[in-house]
Amino acid sequence: MEKTINKVNILLGGQAGNGVMSAGKQLMKAMVLGGLNVFTGAEYPSLIRGGHNVFTIRVSDKKIACQKKDLDLILALNRETIEKHSHRLTEWGGIIYDGDKINIKELNLKHHIKFYNIPLQKIIQELKVNKIMENSAIMGAAFAVLNFDLNLLEEIIKIDFKKRKKGETIIHENLKTVRAGYDHIKQNYLNRFHINLKSLKSLKSLKSLKHKKTLCIDGNTSLTLGAIKAGCKFLSAYPMTPSTSIMQYFVKQEKNADIVMKQAFDEITAINMALGASFAGVRAMTATSGGGLALMTETISLVGISEIPLVIVDVQRPGPATGLPTRQGQGDLKFVLNIGHGDFPRIVLAPGDINELFKHTFNAFNLADKYQLPVLILSDKYLASTNRSIPPFSTKGMKINRGQLLTNKKAASIKSYQRFKDTPSGVSPRAIPGQKSIFTSSSDEHNPYGHIYEGEKNKIKIENKRFRKLDAAIKEIPKPKIYGPKNADITILSWGSPKGAILEAIEDLNKQNIKVNFMQFLYIYPFHSNYVEKFLKKCKTLVCIEENKTGQLANIITEFTGVKIKQRILKYGGRAFFPSEIEQEIKRLYYG
Repeated sequence: MEKTINKVNILLGGQAGNGVMSAGKQLMKAMVLGGLNVFTGAEYPSLIRGGHNVFTIRVSDKKIACQKKDLDLILALNRETIEKHSHRLTEWGGIIYDGDKINIKELNLKHHIKFYNIPLQKIIQELKVNKIMENSAIMGAAFAVLNFDLNLLEEIIKIDFKKRKKGETIIHENLKTVRAGYDHIKQNYLNRFHINLKSLKSLKSLKSLKHKKTLCIDGNTSLTLGAIKAGCKFLSAYPMTPSTSIMQYFVKQEKNADIVMKQAFDEITAINMALGASFAGVRAMTATSGGGLALMTETISLVGISEIPLVIVDVQRPGPATGLPTRQGQGDLKFVLNIGHGDFPRIVLAPGDINELFKHTFNAFNLADKYQLPVLILSDKYLASTNRSIPPFSTKGMKINRGQLLTNKKAASIKSYQRFKDTPSGVSPRAIPGQKSIFTSSSDEHNPYGHIYEGEKNKIKIENKRFRKLDAAIKEIPKPKIYGPKNADITILSWGSPKGAILEAIEDLNKQNIKVNFMQFLYIYPFHSNYVEKFLKKCKTLVCIEENKTGQLANIITEFTGVKIKQRILKYGGRAFFPSEIEQEIKRLYYG
């Protein structure tokens, strides 16, 4: 059996309250501290208390862009973890479990699976520590099974608990428990696991000034950092999974970044507060999920007619209604493209990974200001909650552009100021309250001065003025990006978070001489109709990959280009795509 080094996929599972998420994050950080790359995922039910929690950690010495289906090692804090996930184990995979709680023989598992029985309950009792520290014992056991440097985990525990102000006693007890789990495996299991992780960095080198730092960051944090970098000073929102951690991170940075986060009474209040802040000249944002966005619809129309810049984030989850509040889906695309009553321009973008969330959230604020319209960012639960290790973000060339926002001096010099002046670009000079430029702004249709006016010719003129902004915007926003070989047998079309799984799948497929490329739709509206139509008509076989029932992007492409996409790979059970699933379906199409 060939030995594998520095490539493993781990699942830690247990009952809510077992410390699954906190332990999973400590394992993740220790792997990163050792110089390895990670990609993590979290699954949890929409329950206030209880339910089955899972944290997965994919580790490699190479870059990773997505989760993987096959598991190498399961850390089971309860029987349910084995029952639900053992079918994903590779033939030579392993399970760490407490034999006093779980009768492994009753589960009829694969013959080649390696079992590591560790008496978690006895260890806790003997050490006289809190029962929740079973998670620390199983972490230590995992490091022993993988033969990884335990000093890295111990260092992370010290750092983590000090930040959380847990005190020296708690730190000492956790370190003692981790060591007990590690020692039990080392003393009782001579047969090594087929995967051994090797640290690429020592603790000594990590303290060196020459050490290159690595970020281990989730999508919501990345998006929030992009907003702060863009000069966003105000966030108003109402908690709604999976967008809530945007609020939580924003408020943590209030003092450091001189920003304000306001938790509103509901989503209607949240967007109106953000709109008011933006009207006053402050860069502002609101964040929610599909149900909350539905409540914001009327105000988004107000944003459109009043030509006030605003960034609105929709971190999607499966609907309709409450749907699956803590699961994955991409069902809001057509809703966001058409949100609001009446016609008004907007820009819609859907980043596909951590770096794109940072960079294009920054861009969203510039676009909102330059074209004085709503910019909607589509993220989702998978992007929001998965952590990925990456180099620090590059901020080269990132400059704030406030568009035609007037200075006090410029505003005072304009006679007979027209807030909604009909300009060739459709963008008007923008004054804000407090400047010496008097204007009216209301929800009614208006003339260039903002005065309510119902004239037919004026309505046509002002509507055309607003939409003329898109003529300039589409020249600025990037066209869909093509990955893979130019002359491909199959072309994948997709948007948002499936990007990572698609890229890994097409890399494997191209190694098997199945030529596949991928067109990623990052900026979805305004739509590059001519460019897309021209490209698609040259393709042999088109297949759209999405996490919704109806193939929303495929239908939008047809609407804008006339090109029909018959082949669709759709997943809508509340879970994200794995590369192997995409690879299997593409092979089925290729071989017929």
